[in-house]
Amino acid sequence: MSVFMLLGHLIFFDYGANAAIVSSTLSLNMAIFASVCLASRLPRALHTFATVTFAIQIFALWPMLQKKLKARTPCCYVGVTLLFALAALAGLLTLSGVAALLFSLLLVSISFLCPYCLLRLQLHKDNIHGPWDEAEIKDDLSKFLM
Repeated sequence: MSVFMLLGHLIFFDYGANAAIVSSTLSLNMAIFASVCLASRLPRALHTFATVTFAIQIFALWPMLQKKLKARTPCCYVGVTLLFALAALAGLLTLSGVAALLFSLLLVSISFLCPYCLLRLQLHKDNIHGPWDEAEIKDDLSKFLM
């Protein structure tokens, strides 16, 4: 259940796009619900408190800080993002070298390879026209305006 809630958080999170599916309230509720579900399995109340507090920091406070940082100092935003990515990679490296390698490959592919492929594929984009397009009026309609 926690996995589905966290996937829902990723789907409904406000990434800055104007879309009907974006709901920051629903996204935050799903993330906190998933964290509470995971925390309910912990042995002590202190562990549960720490997990829920950390979840609130990550899912509620961190996105607001990132948004403010990006608006006021974009260069600092990039530096903080790189710092956290490297810290996550270093923390993962202490646990598993294979996981750290996979994480670094994922970071590189999402940050560089996917945008490169998107830009390369834009050259091959073709606009096709058909009966599903809007009607285009080609007559001179100025005689009907008087």
